[in-house]
Amino acid sequence: MFSYQDQFSAATKTHFQAQLDLINTLTTKAFEGVEKIIELNLSAAKASLEESTAAAQQFAAAKDPQELLSLAAAQAQPTAEKAAAYGRHLAGIVSATQAELTKAAEAQVAETSRKVTALVEEISKNAPAGSENAVALLKSAIGNANAGYEQLTKSTKQAVETLEANLSNAAKQFTQAAEKTTRAKK
Repeated sequence: MFSYQDQFSAATKTHFQAQLDLINTLTTKAFEGVEKIIELNLSAAKASLEESTAAAQQFAAAKDPQELLSLAAAQAQPTAEKAAAYGRHLAGIVSATQAELTKAAEAQVAETSRKVTALVEEISKNAPAGSENAVALLKSAIGNANAGYEQLTKSTKQAVETLEANLSNAAKQFTQAAEKTTRAKK
């Protein structure tokens, strides 16, 4: 039979390694998300530069102010649609990254919680008489920590859903405004 000190030492080492693994996983997932956002921004910047050059050439070739206004109105709708698509793509990247981070964290917390619960159960079986209150207090603390993590997870999910909804709403409003502008110019 192991002593309490040996049990805690082994549990501490295992927990520390699990935390390092979690940090590594979360960092990798976060960098993957940032990389996708950078790729999206580079693609958008490149496309925008190419389209701006083409539009500038068209504007420079305009023969009168009416043609210039017509060209400007024609540019509004595609630009709004591209901005909306960008917003949806960005929201998708953020959502996917958040989901991967949450999944990794939830798996780690569940495994750590299972191990801690098993350790507490083992200790409570071998605990000397009169230590029931201390064991109950430890179990309560673990339960409270798990409840706090669950609440944090729910709040994070709600925040991401709100961000996605706001991005979608902003893109929709931008598209509608561009459509109105285009119709008004015709």
